[in-house]
Amino acid sequence: MDDKQLQSDAFFQRSANKLDFGNWSEAEKIALSCRILASEGHSETLAGQITVRNDDGTYYTTALAQAFDEVRPEKLIRINEDMEVLEGEGTPNPAVRFHFWVYRARPDVRCIIHTHPPYVSTLSMTGRPLVVSHMDATPFHNDCAHLAQWPGLPIADQEGEIISAALGGKRSVLLANHGFLAATSSVEETLYLSVLIERAARNQLLAASAYGEVRPVDDALAAESHDFLLKPSIVRASFAMFARRIERRPD
Repeated sequence: MDDKQLQSDAFFQRSANKLDFGNWSEAEKIALSCRILASEGHSETLAGQITVRNDDGTYYTTALAQAFDEVRPEKLIRINEDMEVLEGEGTPNPAVRFHFWVYRARPDVRCIIHTHPPYVSTLSMTGRPLVVSHMDATPFHNDCAHLAQWPGLPIADQEGEIISAALGGKRSVLLANHGFLAATSSVEETLYLSVLIERAARNQLLAASAYGEVRPVDDALAAESHDFLLKPSIVRASFAMFARRIERRPD
């Protein structure tokens, strides 16, 4: 084990009980995630969705036509895979159907976010994948798939099958002419990656517009940074920071 790894391990041991992770319920985390997404520019249209799989095989999501910044815990709906509303008022976004394909293929996934934020959408129009060319983008190193062809409006089983296959075992996928999807084992990590991918796409586009092709980070260094920035304590502390920032804003 090298010195950097030893220092990293020592840091996490020292800080284990000192970081503020917050104390939100699952419903509160979902609602906060929606408001964070809105603040980061992910709420352009009705197209975005968040779903969370419950232990009983049902799912929490938001009602169609509810803006992300309007979402509160009491406004969530609980649905089954037939898109039937079991709790709450409203109807689910029809595109939630393609989430179920990911959940079936990936038992490890508990939360999915899919949106069309401006910079990710712009990058998706170029036909190019996300390039890990900055430290803050390293959580996507070998962990962001690229679906190079748009399969059409994702409201039927065919699109769900294509998108879930493209995602494979990775945490996220850039969808050509469309947007992105993040799928992980927690609300916190899925939200964290959703924030980071839009910022990474923005930086890539800005760098490319100024100087042409961007230069990828060294593979070994990117892998090291990927693992560090996806440590559970880093993810949870980042989510808590985003959430506190939102909670300070007046409704």
